[in-house]
Amino acid sequence: MSELRVERLTKKFQQLTAVDDITFRFAESGVTCLLGPSGCGKTTLMRMIAGLEKPTNGEIYFGEQRVTQLKPSQRDIGMVFQSPVVYRGISVYRNIELPLLGEKLTKAERERRIANVTEILDLRAHLNKDITQLDNGTRQKVAVARAVARQSRIILFDEPMTNVDAHAKLQLKRAFKDLTKQLKQTIVYVTHDQTEAMTLADQIALMQDGKIVQRDAPRELYNHPADRFGGWFLGNPGMNFFEATIESHIDGPALCSPLFSAPVPVAGEQELLGRVVVGIRPERVLVLPNSFTSAVEVSIVRKSITVGRQYLLSMERRGERFKAKVPGEVGRGLGSSAWVRLPLVDIVIFDGDGRRAAIAPQAIDLAIAPGD
Repeated sequence: MSELRVERLTKKFQQLTAVDDITFRFAESGVTCLLGPSGCGKTTLMRMIAGLEKPTNGEIYFGEQRVTQLKPSQRDIGMVFQSPVVYRGISVYRNIELPLLGEKLTKAERERRIANVTEILDLRAHLNKDITQLDNGTRQKVAVARAVARQSRIILFDEPMTNVDAHAKLQLKRAFKDLTKQLKQTIVYVTHDQTEAMTLADQIALMQDGKIVQRDAPRELYNHPADRFGGWFLGNPGMNFFEATIESHIDGPALCSPLFSAPVPVAGEQELLGRVVVGIRPERVLVLPNSFTSAVEVSIVRKSITVGRQYLLSMERRGERFKAKVPGEVGRGLGSSAWVRLPLVDIVIFDGDGRRAAIAPQAIDLAIAPGD
C-alpha cells in the first residue's frame, strides 16, 4: 500500500476553478472520505488522482513516485464507480478473477485472494452464478471485490452506494467496514452522504468551493467544526447559529446572549470583542418543561417527530430561533413553552468571518436536575 499525496493541485475548466490549490496527504492503509455538497470539487479531485483528468497545475504522488503524467493503466489503482461495472455473461468468480490474470500470480494465489475477499463481502454463495442473476447491490459487491482483490496501491470509490436500494446500502456499509478493517488498504472514498462518511472514514476531508476546509476524524469534525460551513453541513439538522456579543466585564471578557441566563466568562488566544456567532448542535440543547438552574424560558414554535422517535423542536426567544432534538418522553411532555440550557462545553464560538474562534467559555457546567 502507498501513501497518497497531492501538492498544490488545481483544476480549471475555462473560468471555473473546480479544485483550488490543494495540498493534502491521504493516510496510508486508511480510509479518507472526500465529503461535500454537489459541485464542491470532490469528484474532480478523485478523477485527477485516477488519471482521468489532467491537472491544470500541481503534482500527485503515490509514495515517492510522481504519477501526475501517468495514464490510469500505469498508476496501479482500483476503482469502483456509482453504478456497478461488471462483465455480463460470466460468473461472479470469473468477474473477480479476470483482472488478476494479468498480475502474474500463481493459481493458488488467485484462489486465495478471491476466497478472502468473497468471504469478507459475503459472496461465497454467489460465486458460480451468472452476474445477470444478481441484484444491483450484489453486483456492486462484486465490483468492490474485483477492485480489492487486485491489491492495488490505491483504491478509489466514487459514490458507490448512490444507485443501490436502502437494504443493499446497509449491507454494503457493513461489508465495506469489515473489508477495510481486515485488509488495511489505502482508500479514497467520495461521497456527499455525511452518514456514509461518518460511518466508514478514518478521516474526512470536508470540501467547499474547490478547497479542503477541514480534515479530521469524523467525531472531531462533527464536534469541532473549523467554520460555520462545517457546522451547517454536518448534522440532521445542522448546527444552530445565533448572534452574541463578547463584552468587557470587570473580571474580563464575557459572552452575552438572550439564550444565556447571565454573561459567560471566556478566555483564549484571541482578543475578540464585539459581535460573534455561537453554534450548538440541536441534540446538545437541554430542554425541560420546568425552570432549572441557568435556564431561560423559550416559546415552542413547532414540534415534530423525527428519526428514532425523537422530537425536533423549533423554539424562539427574543427573536432568536433555534432547534433542539429531544427524546420522545421529553417531547411529549412539552406544551407551548419550555426551559432551555446550552451546555457550555458543547458550544462553539465563530468570529465575524465564520471561522472558529480560539476562545471558549470558562464557566464550569455542573450536573443539574429540574428544580435546582
